[in-house]
Order: sequence, then C-alpha cells, then structure tokens
Amino acid sequence: MIKINILIVTLILGGKCDGSTLRFANYYESHMVLQMAPKRANIWGLGTIHHRVDVFIDGKNVSSTTVDQHSQWRLLLPAMPKGGPHDIMVTSGTEHATIHDVLFGDVWICSGQSNMGFTVERLMNMSTTISDAQATSGLRIFKVKTVASNQTQREPQIAGHWQHPENDNGTKTFSAVCLLYALKLAPHLNRPIGLVESAWGGTPIEAWSSPNAIDACKHHGATRATPPHANSVLWNSMIAPITPMTVTGFIWYQGETNAYRAAAYQCQFAAMINDWRAKFRASSHQNATAKLPFGFVQLAANENKTMHSGWPDLRWSQTGGYGYVPNPSLPDVFMSVAMDLPDFNSPYGSIHPRDKYDVADRLALAGRAVAYGEQGLDFQGPFPTRITTGGSGVTIEYDNGNKPIAVRVNHGFEICCGHVGDHNCTTNHFVAAPIVSHHDTTVTISASGCHGNTVVTSVRYAWEMSPCNFKMCAVYGRDSDLPAPSFLRNRPF
Repeated sequence: MIKINILIVTLILGGKCDGSTLRFANYYESHMVLQMAPKRANIWGLGTIHHRVDVFIDGKNVSSTTVDQHSQWRLLLPAMPKGGPHDIMVTSGTEHATIHDVLFGDVWICSGQSNMGFTVERLMNMSTTISDAQATSGLRIFKVKTVASNQTQREPQIAGHWQHPENDNGTKTFSAVCLLYALKLAPHLNRPIGLVESAWGGTPIEAWSSPNAIDACKHHGATRATPPHANSVLWNSMIAPITPMTVTGFIWYQGETNAYRAAAYQCQFAAMINDWRAKFRASSHQNATAKLPFGFVQLAANENKTMHSGWPDLRWSQTGGYGYVPNPSLPDVFMSVAMDLPDFNSPYGSIHPRDKYDVADRLALAGRAVAYGEQGLDFQGPFPTRITTGGSGVTIEYDNGNKPIAVRVNHGFEICCGHVGDHNCTTNHFVAAPIVSHHDTTVTISASGCHGNTVVTSVRYAWEMSPCNFKMCAVYGRDSDLPAPSFLRNRPF
C-alpha cells in the first residue's frame, strides 16, 4: 500500500523564508538538464531580501537580479547551445552556491497515475533497458516525491535526485514509460534529455488540475474528498512547484481512475492541458511556447472480458471526441494507442500491462512528428475519412484512400440500427458487424444486423475495454504497423 504523505503547509508570502542563506531551489541540482536554445532556461532560488544576486556560467557573469520581498530570486539564463557539462554559480555578497555537471538539452515532464509510475524494475527486460540508459550520453532523471497538499507549495519534495541512469535503485524505481520514451527519442535528437517524473498511482485527473482548470469544467470535481484524490492536491505539491522550469513538453499516462466518469473527462483533459501550458509559460517568464507539446498514452486494455462502457468512453474523451490527435480541440497533442497491448496475466494486475516498449515506441514516434516537427513520419494509425452504406454492407475508407491498411481479424466493428431520420444511436444497442471484404484502403462490414425498415445510424470500432488479443485488433497500417484507434461515427456519415 502506498504511504500517503500529506502536507498542509501554508505558503509563506512574506518575510525571510528559509533564513538568509543563498541557494538554488531544491530541484536545481548538480547533474541536471536545463532547457537549451532557442529557449532560455529559467532558474530561481532563495536569498536575503533586496540583495543582489549574480549568476555565472563556467566563471563568466551572465546575469544579475535582486531578491524579492518573498526571499526569492529568479532570472533567465542566456539561450545556451546543447551540451555541457557546465558549472552554474550564484553569488550574493559573501555567499555563493554552485551546481556542477549541468547539461543543456530538452526537459520533459512525465506525469499521471500508476502506469506512468510503473517502474523500470518491473519490465521484462530491465537489464537491457538499464544498459541502454547507461550508454545514452546526456540522459538524466529526477523524481518528485508523492506528496499531497491542500496549499500550493513553493518547492517539491524529492524522491530521486538528478542523476545519470545507473544500475541502482534510483533508476530501477524510475518510470519505465518515461525512460523508454527518452531512449526512443535520443538517437533522433542528438542532445541531452532531462526527465522529471511526477506521478502517483490511483489518482484522478482532478487531483492534478489547478483550481483554474477545475473551474473551467462545470462537471469537474473529484468524487473522493481525501488526498491524494481531492481537487488540486497533487497540482499543489507535485506540479505547481516545478512550473518555473523551462521545459520542452509533457507526457501523460492517466485515466483509469476516471474511466467511469468519461463524459466529464473530455472537458477536464483539455482544461488541464491548457492550464499546464499557461502556467508553465507564465512561471518561466513567458519563455515556453504557448502550446507546449503534450503526449499521452490512450488507455490500454485491462480485463479479459467484454465491457462496452467506461474504458472505451474514456479513450474517446481523451481525444476530445475526435478519435485522433492532434485536432482542433487538442492542438500540438500526440498519443500512443495501447488498446491492442493487453497483458491479462500481468503479476501486477491486468490494469498494469508490462509491455511498455511498444507504448514508448508509439509515443516517441508521435512525439518526433508533433513535438519536434519531423517531416514524413507515418505516426498515426489508420482513421476513417468516409463511410458509405449500400445494400447489406457498410464501407469504411481510411485516410482518404492514401495509406494502405492491413486487416488481421474480421471482428471489432459494430453497428446501431434506427430510423432513417435518426442521427445517432438512440437505443444504444449495437450489434456485431463482421468484416465481409477489404481492399488496400477500405473495409466493408456487414449491415445484416439491421432488419425491416431500419438503417445503420452509427458505426463504432474497438469499443471495448479490451478489444483484442495482443496486436490482433482488426485494422493496422500496412506500412506503419500502427493500430487504428477506436472510433464512433453517427449519421450522416
């Protein structure tokens, strides 16, 4: 059982907090990665009110500032090229503080619940992963402690200090998805990568959302009022304190706890993404892009039983009701589809599948396209662009007929039948519609489930908690090997 650490500490808004000793904020440490050019890394710390603070990189004075009335100093470093190592020193009068072995590269925040917190030591190929991480130059990891708070904290509590991955407890207990994501990105980026894990198992999105994000959705509100499930308690202690960091983007693996409140999640997810972007930008002196890249893992398969609500509804809400990302509601967002990666016999429970390798492969591929703008990548699974009905079949065309598909099984589609004037599934009664034929870019499914004067009013695909066996859903990209995500389409098609 996870020990719940609860802080109920009021943020001191005046006076000489932490005495007069000059120092960096506690998560600005030796061996860390700071954001590289063209962005400027924001740094901050504590000192004596109204005293001047000078900052030096490798002995060269690069900037200065004054400690404010809350005992804080903060400033932007010059835009620094990738690499290092560097020494960064701050001085104030006779005091000084230095952090060593600092690299400049890209910084990613990795957050969510237990599947983001799923550790490296639980991977089936842990030793290989650790060896790969050790061999990846410029890779650094940091872990925020699981602490809930009713008040916004100035600094996070730390579970794992900045380090290069090693065959040690700090690496073994780090997020597997976070580490694997970086390992998949690294060969394509050729720059240092800093990873900040801030995750807590079993927690809802409400706990990670600021009060502003909570207020943005009328249905927003946690169902349990105790930490770590209450509104904003993890935002306060595990996200807000690190918002001054200049970062590249976020990856997120969460939603299991919200699966049976999926309708509200559509607003909640977009509100949280927009709010995190705005607050990281504001806290880093407007030095983050307005739409920081945000990647997420769409809910994976869970139990080996037929369930048509909850899990698939949440997957749909994760995409803002589009079925794919990025889209107009979720710009600069990317995802890894994981519904075809069940692990029904996982010793950690089927809700915690052990295959994080495919999850990270798909997420990093999408990140290269969306976050880094790499051209020519086929990073999305097939998605329907036209549906036509006629005779006893429904034909679904994928990607405007431009990308070939592969069909692995003939099941996974369902139809709903209704009257000609219906524009959705008014009965919420779907029947199986097996594939009867397929071509390079189309599948035709049976409409024989509609009898008499009824017509097909809705089509959905992979609308189950666990829609298929391992990598055996119906439709994949022939060349990309990526699964088609679940979808729901209503008349008129």
